[in-house]
Amino acid sequence: MSRVSVTYENHIAHVRLTRADKMNAVDQDMITAIIAAGEEVMASDARAVVLSGEGRAFCAGIDITGLAKMVGVDPKGQLMPRTHGNGTTNQWQEVAMIWQRVPMPVIAALHGPVFGAGCQLALGADIRIAGPDMKMAVMEMKWGIVPDMGGMVLLPKLVRPDVMRRLTYTASPVDADQALAWGLVTELADDPMAAAMELATQIAGKSPSAIRTAKRLMALAETADADTVLMAESAEQAELIGKPDQMEVVAAAMQKRPAVFK
Repeated sequence: MSRVSVTYENHIAHVRLTRADKMNAVDQDMITAIIAAGEEVMASDARAVVLSGEGRAFCAGIDITGLAKMVGVDPKGQLMPRTHGNGTTNQWQEVAMIWQRVPMPVIAALHGPVFGAGCQLALGADIRIAGPDMKMAVMEMKWGIVPDMGGMVLLPKLVRPDVMRRLTYTASPVDADQALAWGLVTELADDPMAAAMELATQIAGKSPSAIRTAKRLMALAETADADTVLMAESAEQAELIGKPDQMEVVAAAMQKRPAVFK
């Protein structure tokens, strides 16, 4: 059964969750489909990615019927093997973390409930644009479990430690304004899909090599020491400048400079 669609237009990959009748709740088929979509986009020549959900929600969280099936089943056997992400993630974690490894920028257009698994999927994007009706929640505590789909990697990069704890301990939804104030989303828009596509179009107009290099470099900067990052800056820049096609981009940009800078 189809759970995700992937379309391409103007160098933008649009990845849609299509289980609208269930508010895009994540079941096993959705997990498989999201990972497959990420792998497809990763191998494509897209320059930007937009993640969205059809219907009334971006993603209302895990499908509870699927969660119930795990009760009484060996949890370590399901959760501990590193089956994805070059041996770094299990399949549930890969749902969010694959978008961190996708080499081009990923923009999530958020509306309605963005709960639990949906919240962690959204956090895997580079940029999140939320509509006025969006509500976000780290929902796992409601079911007596903890965030385990990459949330404990992604949340500390975005919010203060006390905010992360409040979200996790309470499982309480926050509205779009509060999510913006706490750093969970990047910006608000009356039409988050239109805003996401506009931003994706802007990014897709930049040098694909430079954009991919910037994403890779910024990911390193979030975890590595200063000396490592400084060396990577130099190495990545040297690689870019050494490409013939990149020099054409630089030359064209120089021609467009305002006269005061010439």
